[in-house]
Amino acid sequence: MRPVTPRFLDAVRDSHGMAARARVVAPGLTGTNPGPLDAKGNPVNEVPIIAGDVKLDATADVRGSLDLTTPADWPDSTTDLLTPYGNELFVERGIAYGDGSIEWVSQGYFRIYDVDQDEAPDGVLRISGKDRMAGITDARPVAPRSFPAGASVGSVFDDLVGEVYPDAVIAYDFNAAATLFPDNHVMDDDRYKFLKDIADSFGKVMYWDYAGVLQVRTAPSPDKPVFDVTHGHGGVLVKLSRSLSRESIYNAVVATGEAPGENQPVRAVAYDLNPDSPTYWNGPFGKVPTFYSSTFITTTDQAATAARAKLERVIGLPYNVNFQAVPNVALEPLDPVRVSYSDSKPPESHVIDTLTIPLDAGSGMSATTRKQITGGIG
Repeated sequence: MRPVTPRFLDAVRDSHGMAARARVVAPGLTGTNPGPLDAKGNPVNEVPIIAGDVKLDATADVRGSLDLTTPADWPDSTTDLLTPYGNELFVERGIAYGDGSIEWVSQGYFRIYDVDQDEAPDGVLRISGKDRMAGITDARPVAPRSFPAGASVGSVFDDLVGEVYPDAVIAYDFNAAATLFPDNHVMDDDRYKFLKDIADSFGKVMYWDYAGVLQVRTAPSPDKPVFDVTHGHGGVLVKLSRSLSRESIYNAVVATGEAPGENQPVRAVAYDLNPDSPTYWNGPFGKVPTFYSSTFITTTDQAATAARAKLERVIGLPYNVNFQAVPNVALEPLDPVRVSYSDSKPPESHVIDTLTIPLDAGSGMSATTRKQITGGIG
């Protein structure tokens, strides 16, 4: 969950005002208050918001997308701020307190992709944007690239991300500079796939966060809920639905790789061994493995880490909950939450897969989750 004050979390459960704003910024900035700013510290190049939303999806290559409606003028020249030629929109939503102050929460940086005007020449504009991972997916290499044995994960990320975003900030929860390739690797024609394969092989998730930083890290622990989605007095639930499906559901992950300089395969399997899980490997769900192979996996321990991480991110399916709630715009995909249906039933632990965060006051926040069954991965 994004950092907010206790006052913010209390206000989510009470009546409060909302505020939303967007500003045009140059590509590649970081932080939660990017320039340019005026003499009083207020953002310049602000874009008024009529409606819109930010969608976040932990399962998508590009995690964040923006849809924004504004009364701004049509961009008549290639130098106008709202042309889709590189500029980004930095978007925030916050809580307006009774004392006149606003606590802003960044929703991220979005490269402008489309600008539409259904009623020209004076109608409103609809702008769509994507987070910075779209820049990585767009920038496919025109020729293969080779990275030798001994190259570090950090240097490879610096190289391949820096070509797209020269001032990119990359954050790891491991020592990427000291993690070395034991063998040669070749990137063919897909920059994003190459980088994601590296992250997956170490059991990490990779995404651009709310402050414009590329995160390469372990997913949040699913057994430490960060927010209670409750009903009734002081609750935030507006509407809730549930579904069950076994489509594309697996209860084991087989991860394979190859030891450097040899033809010896390395292999590890992670199973759902929790008897209380609906997808228990030895239960009535059946044995349904999925397979993951990477040339970056070079040891059995690494294969085991990758397999466990992939399984942990899907374990608990096929029980999904969709809810609409009073927006807590500090929540993020992969955040664990407690969902309460009624006073007569104990709350359930869920992990957020998707979020839709409205940029107007008339809509609730919607989310999809999966029920989390902790433990029992072996």
